[in-house]
Amino acid sequence: MSEQQKKAVVLLSGGLDSATALAIAQEQGFRPFALSFRYGQRHAIEIASAQRVARNAGVEEHRVVDIDLGAFGGSSLTDDLAVPKGRSDEEMSGGIPLTYVPARNTIFLSYALAWSEVLGTGDIFIGVNAVDYSGYPDCRPEYVEAFERMANLATKAAVEGTCPVTIHTPLVRLTKAEIIRRGHSLGVDYGATLSCYDPGSDHMPCGACDSCQLRAKGFAEAGLKDPALV
Repeated sequence: MSEQQKKAVVLLSGGLDSATALAIAQEQGFRPFALSFRYGQRHAIEIASAQRVARNAGVEEHRVVDIDLGAFGGSSLTDDLAVPKGRSDEEMSGGIPLTYVPARNTIFLSYALAWSEVLGTGDIFIGVNAVDYSGYPDCRPEYVEAFERMANLATKAAVEGTCPVTIHTPLVRLTKAEIIRRGHSLGVDYGATLSCYDPGSDHMPCGACDSCQLRAKGFAEAGLKDPALV
């Protein structure tokens, strides 16, 4: 990897969206630095998936940061609340579910912003999606645009004009099927990813949570088999 490539921080959860965003960052000529979080989530096994994805992609540096969003709870991913299962498409698009983690993307992007400034870059990639998603308010384009405006007011490098901040959201207006086709064309190994919010003790996906259902629908519409289930 050339030292002349422009650096970018890529938020990497271990799911198929972030793995695709990482591949797109590389396709666009960026030198990615991956950032993941162990934040008290019940599906912390996703960190192992993120490590596999980063390793497969040949990422130069992958940091896993420990924070405790479980200290506040308020989500079925960080609290003793049941993960919603078997919801219809209408239910998934009709409100903000219990799997929403309060301020999660704001916190993640803030960490990415700090690391990017230290790395000397203003480029940050996040795999948010506003089409096939579960209604999270911090996945919308207007949210990302607002964070980017704030970031350009908040960092020394941006204020001095040496390194303006750009939040890249290459998946934000794609369907899950389009995301999967895009990643497939870039050689993303989706078998290394994990999307499930409530995997079993054997680390297998539950198949019924919103994330599992959206993933299954995406692969079906893309006309591809999910390698994680083969």
